[in-house]
Amino acid sequence: MKTEEKLNLTMLCDFYELTMGNGYFQTGFKDRITYFDVYFRSVPDGGGFAIAAGLEQLIEYIENLHFDEQDIAYLRGKGIFCEEFLEYLRTFRFTGDIYAVPEGTPVFPKEPMVIVRAPAIEAQMVETFALLTVNHQSLIATKANRIVRAAKGRGVMEFGSRRAQGTAAAIVGARAAYIGGCMGTACTVTDELYGVPALGTMAHAWVQMFDTEYDAFKTYCELYPGNAIMLVDTYDTLRSGIPNAIRAFNEVLRPKGITKCGIRLDSGDIAYLSRKAREMLDAAGWESATITVSNALDEYLIRDMWMQDAKIDAFGVGERLITARSEPVFGGVYKLVAVEDKDGNVIPKIKISENIGKITTPHFKKLYRFYGRDTGKAIADYICVYDETVDDSDKMMIFDPEATWKRKEVYHFEARELLVPIFKNGKLVYNRPSLEEIRAYCAAQVDTLWDEVKRFDNPHRYYVDLSQKLYDIKQDLLNKNSSH
Repeated sequence: MKTEEKLNLTMLCDFYELTMGNGYFQTGFKDRITYFDVYFRSVPDGGGFAIAAGLEQLIEYIENLHFDEQDIAYLRGKGIFCEEFLEYLRTFRFTGDIYAVPEGTPVFPKEPMVIVRAPAIEAQMVETFALLTVNHQSLIATKANRIVRAAKGRGVMEFGSRRAQGTAAAIVGARAAYIGGCMGTACTVTDELYGVPALGTMAHAWVQMFDTEYDAFKTYCELYPGNAIMLVDTYDTLRSGIPNAIRAFNEVLRPKGITKCGIRLDSGDIAYLSRKAREMLDAAGWESATITVSNALDEYLIRDMWMQDAKIDAFGVGERLITARSEPVFGGVYKLVAVEDKDGNVIPKIKISENIGKITTPHFKKLYRFYGRDTGKAIADYICVYDETVDDSDKMMIFDPEATWKRKEVYHFEARELLVPIFKNGKLVYNRPSLEEIRAYCAAQVDTLWDEVKRFDNPHRYYVDLSQKLYDIKQDLLNKNSSH
C-alpha cells in the first residue's frame, strides 16, 4: 500500500476517467483533440461574484502527470484494462493546451475559468484534480473575501487549521484565504511553503499553566515584548483579564518604551466586551493597544458587531472560513464543449438537460471583461467564439442570453481578455506571479466591481453575455439535438 508521502496524484482521479481512457484507446479516440471547460453555476452564499484560485496547484499537477509501475500493476490487477493501454500509460504525459483566468480574478457563473484542449485521454484524466483544486481554493478565497470586506479595513487572520477537512484543506485553504485578502494564518506550514505570514499568540492553556493570570501575562511580555497580545477571557475578562494585561504592559513594556501590544477576546458578548476593553485600555494610557477578537466568526457576525459600535482592530476567523461552513461546496463542473475533426476544424458540442441551468455553452471560447474608460469599473463580461474579436473603439450592444430582451449598449469601454495561456503543447508558458502579486491583483480587481455587485444580500446581477455568433451556435445545437 502506498504511503501518503509517496502518493502519485495522477491517481487522484475518478475511476471512470481510466475506464473511459481505456475505451478511447480501444475505439480510436486516443488522439482526438477535445475541449473541456471548468466553470461554476452559482456563487456561494448567494453572493455577487466568486474569486478564482487554485491555478498554481493545477500547474504543479500537470507538470508531474505520470503513472509509475506500482500504479500500472494496480490497474492491471483490476482485470478490465487492455495491455496496450497500460503500456501507453508508461510514457503518459500531458501534451495539450490549458488556458485559465489568473488567480485572484473575480469570476461569475457559467464563465470558463479553465479551458483544457488536449487529446481525449489526457483531457479526461485531469478532470478530477482540476475540479478539486479550483473548487476548493475558489470557495475559500471567495469566503475570505466576503469576510475581509465585512471587516472594513481591519485585519483578518485565518485561524481554522484544526477544523479543516484534512491536511491539504488546511494548508492550501490558508493560501486561498490569503489570496482573498486575509493578512495571515495560524497554519505554520503554509508560511513555510507559500510565504503566508504565520501569526498567533497564546492559548488558554498558557494562562492556566501559571499560578496566576498576571504571572502568565508578565512572562509572555518578557518573552515576546514585540508581540504581546494577551488572551484575557480565561477567567473573568473585565475583572481580571484586562486589568492584569494592563498591569503587565505597565510593568514590562512601558519601561522599555514599547507601545505595540494588545488583547484578544475569544468568548462572551464580544461587541460589548470590546467597548468596555477600549474604555479600560484608554483610561490606563494604552490607546495604542489593539483589540483582536475570535470565536466562530463570519461576515454576518462581523457586520453585526459594527452595528453594535464594537471597538475591534483585528479578527481571527476559523472554522466558518476554512470550511466555508455556510455553503461548503463551490459546485464547479468540467464539461466537454468541442472536439476537432481530422482536418483540425473545431466542432462545438452541447449537453442538454431539462434543468436549464445544466445546459452547457458549446465551443472553444474567449472571455472578455469590459471596463469603463472613465470609471475603471467592470461593466460586463462577454463570452464569444475563439475566432471573434471585440472592437472597443466603438459602442456595441450586448444582451442577456437567458432573457434576450434585456439589452444594454456599452460605450467608452476597454475590452480585456481574461483567459491567458498556461500550457501550450504540454509546455508551461505562463509566468507564475508570486502569492503577494496574486493577493494584490485580487484586491485591485475586486475594487473594479460596483458596490451593488459586492452586497452580501441580493447583490446586483452582473452582466455575463454571449456574442450573437455564440448564442446562435448554441440555439442551433439545441434545436438539432432536442429530438435525440
